[in-house]
Amino acid sequence: MLSATVMLERPGLPRVALARMALLEAIDELGSISAAARRVDLSYKGAWDAVQALNNLFDSPLVEAAPGGRAGGAARLTSRGRAAVAAFRRVQAEMDAALSKLDQGLGSDVFWSLGMKTSARNALRGRIIRVATGSVNTEVTLRLADGLDIVAVVTARSVEDLGLAEGAAAIALIKSSFVVLAKGEGLRTSARNQIEGVVQSREDGAVMSEVRLDIGGGKTLAASITLESAETLELAPGDRVTALVKAPHVILAVE
Repeated sequence: MLSATVMLERPGLPRVALARMALLEAIDELGSISAAARRVDLSYKGAWDAVQALNNLFDSPLVEAAPGGRAGGAARLTSRGRAAVAAFRRVQAEMDAALSKLDQGLGSDVFWSLGMKTSARNALRGRIIRVATGSVNTEVTLRLADGLDIVAVVTARSVEDLGLAEGAAAIALIKSSFVVLAKGEGLRTSARNQIEGVVQSREDGAVMSEVRLDIGGGKTLAASITLESAETLELAPGDRVTALVKAPHVILAVE
């Protein structure tokens, strides 16, 4: 008998697969990300990364959670999260029904590709609120959430090719190495994007540190900085910092 597992992709975004839906269902049942991670055989960090990626991809968070370490913190699905799981399961059910028909001799060559892959650590979905056209480059402002905007500078040709216009949906792709972190008020910098956030986690390696920020609206932003910089800034969970991102370093993608 034919069988398949649904895996949805969009240009520039991580895959939404059965494993992530299983994680959401486990969170809904157990009320804990750490417990859900054990249920679906994921590491605690892997589960947190999956939750944060899913929250970034939707217009509102799928999971509301408070970090609690490996012992577990409270977590629950939002109404948007439950709706997403239900929709995914409906797609799976319809796919199973279609495969059942194929298995009965209606055909078996069904293939599709819905997207591309990206190495960018940050993929943030939003809606374009402003397009300022120049002779060579164009400044595009993307609203990620209420009070949370990000500006990208792209070529006029890209605006035309991608169909970038006010009201259209788009995804901002930002490499974590392009995110500069700073502490303090009254900063004067040439970076077009100055995003206020709170340190959610810090993971140190031998040379580099990955710092994840809660930037509001259910969105997170990852920054890769040197371990020396992280120690100099004394970054720790709960600290308020500013993420600086140059507008030309923001890549835009559309569905």
